[in-house]
Amino acid sequence: MTVRLTEIFYSLQGEARTVGLPTVFVRLTGCPLRCVYCDTEYAFSGGYLLSLADIAKQVAAHEPHYVTVTGGEPLAQPNCLPLLNRLCDAGYEVSLETGGAMSLEGVDPRVVTVLDLKTPASGEMQRNDYSNISLLRKHHQVKFVICDRQDYEWARFKLDEYGLLERVSDVLFSPSFGQLEGRQLAEWILTDNLQVRMQLQLHKLLWNDEPGH
Repeated sequence: MTVRLTEIFYSLQGEARTVGLPTVFVRLTGCPLRCVYCDTEYAFSGGYLLSLADIAKQVAAHEPHYVTVTGGEPLAQPNCLPLLNRLCDAGYEVSLETGGAMSLEGVDPRVVTVLDLKTPASGEMQRNDYSNISLLRKHHQVKFVICDRQDYEWARFKLDEYGLLERVSDVLFSPSFGQLEGRQLAEWILTDNLQVRMQLQLHKLLWNDEPGH
C-alpha cells in the first residue's frame, strides 16, 4: 500500500495547539484547492510513491512524540486513512491538517484533526464541506486563515452558526502571511472578546517558509 509523498521532515510545529513542539511532518502530494495564499504549491504535483511501511520507518528514525500528516490535501489520497491508522497504532500523537473540502468520514478517532475552514478571501470558500462539522470531536481544532475584515466577520459568524467553541478544543485565527498584520487581528479579537486562539506561523518567523521546515 502506497501514497504519493512530497517530503518527510523533522521540525518544530508552527501552528495549532502543539505549536513549538518537535514534530515529524509527512507531507502528501496533491490538492484540489487553489487558495490564493497557499504556501505549499510545490506539493500540488510530482512527489514519489512510498509504501506505508517505509514511511513508518522514516518517521520512527526521528523517535518523535508528535506526527503531523499534511499536504497539499492529504485526504485527497484514499490511502491517507490507513496511513493515519498505522501512525496511531505506533503510539504517536497524530494530527491531520485538512482543508475542509474532503470528508472526514473514516479518519481514525485517535487523530487530532485540524480543519481549515476556507474564508471568502481564500478564493475557495465554496469548497467547504460543512457536513464535516458534525464529524468533529472535542479534541479536534478548527482553523480560519484571516485575510481582511470581511474574513474576520465571516469567521465570527461561523463560530456562532456551528457552536464551534463548544464543539472543539481550540478555534484558531491566523493572519494570512503578508496580507493582514498580526497586531490588527489581535486588536479585533480583544475588542470583541473572542475566546479563540490567535496564532502566528512560527516556522515562517524562524525559517522564512523554506521547504523542509
